[in-house]
Amino acid sequence: MLLPKPFVGVILAGQRPGRVDPLAEAAGVVNKNLVPIQGAPLVRHVVDALAATPGLTRLRIVVEPETAPLIDAALPHGGRLLIDYVPAANNLTDSVYAAVEGVGDMPILVTTADNVLLTPGAVTDVLAALEHGADVSLAMATQASVLAAHPEGQRRFYRFWDDAYSNCNLYAFAGPAATSAAESFRSGGQFAKKPMRMIMALGPINLALMLMGRLSLRGALMRLGRRFRLKVEPVVLADGAHAIDVDNERTFGVAQTLLAKRAVANAA
Repeated sequence: MLLPKPFVGVILAGQRPGRVDPLAEAAGVVNKNLVPIQGAPLVRHVVDALAATPGLTRLRIVVEPETAPLIDAALPHGGRLLIDYVPAANNLTDSVYAAVEGVGDMPILVTTADNVLLTPGAVTDVLAALEHGADVSLAMATQASVLAAHPEGQRRFYRFWDDAYSNCNLYAFAGPAATSAAESFRSGGQFAKKPMRMIMALGPINLALMLMGRLSLRGALMRLGRRFRLKVEPVVLADGAHAIDVDNERTFGVAQTLLAKRAVANAA
């Protein structure tokens, strides 16, 4: 039997400077990712999913230094899991660069601390795309699968000629050099809410082709990859729940419902 290839997991748990998250404020915690859901902080669910994935050798959590001890206190200790805390930068891109410094040529899996519906299967699928030649892979889910998971799971989708998709906030890089693709998120990742960010990431010509319905998801990512001389591949996950993270009170309620259903199914 082939042993799983080792990889480094990165969880982005930082907050925007000066911003008070409404969920954190309501729960009386300093960081949204410490808000409890189904008996554990948001970040604990993500850590548990990564820890259960074969091949994880090290975990790096990107967060403000003053919050790191609070997150550490909420996580399991002992066993094989090694956790490093990396100071968050003032933007997503530089936070990713900081997190991958010194990891060697190992594959890197990046996700967010509010991605509470993450599963080991999804992590394995995204990493598998690297085995088939991708430099970068990212998880997506179709609109139909997201709405099947929960009708209020997402309200915005990226529309291509082949389908409409939602991002699952799950990315794999073949090594530190491949993280140059993170430059496409330097101005932020909320493309559906901020059209100018999508223009900066895709370029005006690619965006125009997408808006005219001339690009498939794979075709758009192929064009994006050319900007960085990287092969970027989508991984379309069957379970649309992977595209639902905890952004606000609505998605908190959705995620809580879906986690409860999973707990019942796992106990059966």
